[in-house]
Amino acid sequence: MNFDSPLIASALRTIEIENRAIAELLNRIDEHFVKACELILECKGRVVVIGMGKSGHIGKKIAATLASTGTTAMYVHPAEASHGDIGMITADDVVLAISNSGTTEEILSLLPVLKRKGIPLITLTGDKDSELATTASANLDAKVNEEACPLGLAPTSSTTAALVLGDALAMALLESRGFTRDDFAFSHPGGNLGRRLLVKVKDVMHSGDAIPKVKCGTSLAEALLEMSSKGFGLTTVIDENDNLVGVFSDGDLRRTIDSGRNIQQTIIDDVMSPNFKFIESNALAAEAARIMQESNVYVLIVKDQSQAVEGMLKMHDLLQANVV
Repeated sequence: MNFDSPLIASALRTIEIENRAIAELLNRIDEHFVKACELILECKGRVVVIGMGKSGHIGKKIAATLASTGTTAMYVHPAEASHGDIGMITADDVVLAISNSGTTEEILSLLPVLKRKGIPLITLTGDKDSELATTASANLDAKVNEEACPLGLAPTSSTTAALVLGDALAMALLESRGFTRDDFAFSHPGGNLGRRLLVKVKDVMHSGDAIPKVKCGTSLAEALLEMSSKGFGLTTVIDENDNLVGVFSDGDLRRTIDSGRNIQQTIIDDVMSPNFKFIESNALAAEAARIMQESNVYVLIVKDQSQAVEGMLKMHDLLQANVV
């Protein structure tokens, strides 16, 4: 690879400029940031994010991040708001307006209506002395000294700074609300994250007659019939109170044959294994996957609190549920 390439030089320059722009934000997290958080935490409605052009694209991402981390939010296009969509914004909402210049006409034209409705305004601008910033209840200062664009035209550093400030706002609110992993999962039920955090063992386990099960005192021959009919590669062994006392697996069968035992005359008690991996039905399926992977087993027994067999779980079940 040619590290002297002007393409690499351009990429490195862009990253360095944007890195400096982000670092400069550290000195701008002040009382305005705290006020913005307080307004949102007190809000009974939604955070309505508005922005034109590239700021609008950043605004959509900020709204999505807020919504997925415990703060109800939505994006409204400011030009569309001027032609009727402002009716989507209620007196219970807070508006977060994004404009690098702080002079975006489509946003400024909405200010009289927002003020008349008594809607709190938070701005995210690159000019804290702009008309938009000075009108706001709180202004997040996203000023950058230079754009990464060598022409100084395409929004680059400024949009990066705005995005980072939006993330900082969302994370501060997340922590303040005590938003948890379970809360996050409920916001993402259709993705892998949601499945890993929401799916429980009881949702994917086999139960009832599907469980291979024999009583103590059963002949090994009968136990083998139970194993082969259920397809788990093992059978559970229970006592007279239906408590789980052991398992007999394919591995146990190989060891039994190697020892020269007579399959017809041997009872399951003499060859079963009292040691086995198990899990409770209310545990996360992701935890079952971890146990299987660390223990190098492909089947887990599911026990209830009374030590009775409640179900069986195969690695294949976890794969089908997209937990693994």
